[in-house]
Amino acid sequence: MKKKELVEIVFHARSGQGAKTAAQFLAEAGLAEGKEIQSFAEYGAERAGAPMKTFARISNKPIRTHEPVVDPDIAVVLDPSLTEYTNLCDGLEPHDIFLINSPKPSAYFKKKLKCPARVYSVDATGISVKLLGKDFPNMPLLGAIIKLTKVISLNALNESIKEKYLVKLGEKGVQANIQAAKAGYDAVKVK
Repeated sequence: MKKKELVEIVFHARSGQGAKTAAQFLAEAGLAEGKEIQSFAEYGAERAGAPMKTFARISNKPIRTHEPVVDPDIAVVLDPSLTEYTNLCDGLEPHDIFLINSPKPSAYFKKKLKCPARVYSVDATGISVKLLGKDFPNMPLLGAIIKLTKVISLNALNESIKEKYLVKLGEKGVQANIQAAKAGYDAVKVK
């Protein structure tokens, strides 16, 4: 991805899948690297499993807008079943990135969604079940985002994971989340 002053990301998920957490981790890691950040969510019906969007902005300069993200640079899909209900590629252009949690190849989604962006798929659910014991695809997808964009460093994300999760999950849980992010980073194949 070409370096930009402002990177806007939209996460498509269902409530409870960790999209809001992912956006916050990404933004806070950016803040730790001296960047300007925003992270906010947009909910429909506020119930577990309901479709929702979360947004993050990361910039090297002050962010002056507080509008919703309508032309994202990156769209990240945590739940591939959402492809049946909405156009997840809205606002994306050929130089943008579409990242989806699925073991299916990216070409499948490129064709199915007629997505103009560069499409990548990562089996984030498989990674998280293997390393975390649960279906939390957010950390592997964050690793993939970092590899695809270089908007922040993997080290900054790791530090954010340590800071946020050490008390809550302990050292073992922290290391498992760091491993999940690294596995997502390693799994995505940059085109």
